Amino acid sequence: MVCLACLLPLFLVPIVNLLPLLFDYIMGKVYAIFGWEYRKPERAPPACPYKPAANKDTPGKLVMEPLPGEALSFPKPVGSIEVMDGNGKQD
Repeated sequence: MVCLACLLPLFLVPIVNLLPLLFDYIMGKVYAIFGWEYRKPERAPPACPYKPAANKDTPGKLVMEPLPGEALSFPKPVGSIEVMDGNGKQD
């Protein structure tokens, strides 16, 4: 019995991988009954489970750059007071 339980994933994995295709097929048939067009959603490509470790010899070369069209902003000092004039603009 233990040996049969070990072989079970060999049969379950392909079935689980076919479920999205089976779902799209069935939904296409159901939509066709109503006269609608079923468009399959775009699926994300499978991701690689292996992520290589970052290089440890280049930590100082990492530089944060702003996105194009984005202005640089710096945090205000802790004790600063924001003053607004009558037009709603900050000094």
